Amino acid sequence: MDNEALLNLQGYLKFFLILIVFVVFYSYAFSIYRRDKKGERDFEKYSNLVHDDSVKSDTLEKRNNNKEINEKESIK
Repeated sequence: MDNEALLNLQGYLKFFLILIVFVVFYSYAFSIYRRDKKGERDFEKYSNLVHDDSVKSDTLEKRNNNKEINEKESIK
C-alpha cells in the first residue's frame, strides 16, 4: 500500500470512529432524558450534590437492606 491509500484508510477510520462516538453519546444522553421524564431517577439530586457535598447531607437514594439480608441468608 502506498501513502495515499494509507491516508484514505486513516480518514475513513477516523470518520467512522467519530460517528460511533457520536451515536453512543447521543443514545446515552437520550436514555438519561427518557429516564428523567418517566420519573425513574431524578438527576437534579445528583447535580445538586456538587454544591452540597458535606458529610451531614442526606443520602440520595435509600438502600433496601432487607434484600441484602435475604440474599446473605440464602447463600448460607
